[in-house]
Amino acid sequence: MTKQKPWLAPLLSLLILLLTLAAWHLATRPKEAAVIVDPEYAALVGGAAATGSKSAFPGPGEVGAKIWSHIKDPFYDKGTNDKGLGIQIGFSLARVLGGYLLAALVAIPLGFAIGMSPLIYRALDPFIQILKPISPLAWMPLALYTIKDSGISAIFVIFICSIWPMLINTAFGVASVRRDWLNVARTLEVSRLRTAFLVILPAAAPTIMTGMRISIGIAWLVIVAAEMLVGGTGIGYFVWNEWNNLSITNIFTAILLIGLVGMLLDTALAKLTKLVSYRE
Repeated sequence: MTKQKPWLAPLLSLLILLLTLAAWHLATRPKEAAVIVDPEYAALVGGAAATGSKSAFPGPGEVGAKIWSHIKDPFYDKGTNDKGLGIQIGFSLARVLGGYLLAALVAIPLGFAIGMSPLIYRALDPFIQILKPISPLAWMPLALYTIKDSGISAIFVIFICSIWPMLINTAFGVASVRRDWLNVARTLEVSRLRTAFLVILPAAAPTIMTGMRISIGIAWLVIVAAEMLVGGTGIGYFVWNEWNNLSITNIFTAILLIGLVGMLLDTALAKLTKLVSYRE
């Protein structure tokens, strides 16, 4: 087998990026046109876009300039509907981490109990199978009606969507621990509590971390939609507010930022997963 060069993958990624930017630029470049259109439509999308001489979608240059303007001042606050992207991302991350950590506090101990006890597994499995497929956003109206606070309701939705991957992966990881290791612990008369912490937890840790990695991706995905519903602050609300302002450039900027933050969260959990992984 030929040894691959380490620089080949980054080079290919750069090539794909350049081709994507080139295609984007060509698709949105100005065109010569002279079409008379309705003045109200021209006011809505812009005169150049309405006549067809300019795409209604921004080009990479416009988006790049907008990103730079946000980078220069990410934490400005000029009122309810005009806050910097740094502030909006901060609100979203606080909600995500709040709901995510609450889900971990519930899912991991409960997953341990399910994985170690077939009786508890059989008792709880019907409830898990019923609740797991429900869209997290379906809980939002009930949360708003019950909690009466949009921020806490968003955290509750993150909690609901984060709990299932962690719970199922923890239970699977605990139940899949090799019987030989557990038999050795019994032979040495190790208590069940010490067995759980010294044998089962290290063995199941890679699977648990995989569930946590899946959960953080789902949580970040859901918070955008949740903030569109509850409004106020957050990156989801920023996207919705910019749509109301017909600022497609800001929407593109926010989409790119959402993807970047999601990638960073996933990368962080992936590195933690490697720290607890082992080879037999």
